[in-house]
Amino acid sequence: MVIRQSAKQRAAQVAAMRAAQERAAKRRERGIIAAVTGLGLLLVGGAGWVIAREAQSQSQLEAAAGAPIEGVREYEGLSQDHVSGTVSYEQDPPVGGDHAGTWTNCGVYQSPLPAEETVHALEHGAVWISYRPDLPEEQLLALQDTVSDQPYTLMSPDPDLSDPVVLSAWGVQLAVAEATDERVELFVQKYQQGEQTPEPGAPCTGGVTPA
Repeated sequence: MVIRQSAKQRAAQVAAMRAAQERAAKRRERGIIAAVTGLGLLLVGGAGWVIAREAQSQSQLEAAAGAPIEGVREYEGLSQDHVSGTVSYEQDPPVGGDHAGTWTNCGVYQSPLPAEETVHALEHGAVWISYRPDLPEEQLLALQDTVSDQPYTLMSPDPDLSDPVVLSAWGVQLAVAEATDERVELFVQKYQQGEQTPEPGAPCTGGVTPA
């Protein structure tokens, strides 16, 4: 026996199906919104956690840099005259004294730097990181990472170094056996544009870039 539906019954059935579909669509929509919201909160929370950790690390680094750094040697009474020609420095690398009238631009170099121009950069608040050419590649990369976002730093090889890595700023110097020594970052943090700088705020660009 064939059961036929009246037009009214069919309309009611279609309406019920549409209502069910609409309810299902709304449930899916609410689920998507909840998922997106949850993901957004997770991302925001994660980003906030990362930012908080970075801020905490930076705060700890600044606090540590404010304290004396073990092994740093200090030199006083350094002259600041501009001279021409070669200067004989007592320290190697030099940490100050008479220097050229132009300065070495801050940056990473693959060849040794001229002392007279680079000392002028130290006068402007730069930190000069010198390393032996035979420094292992992973340590070289660690040094490059340290200076990558530091505008007042110079980095260059020095075949005459007696220590693997030497950090110099005006009037101060630190020698370390490894580039991963935690004092490397502390030295940069403390002495880049530090209190010892004779001419803070003077540029580390617009000078000379040795070939």
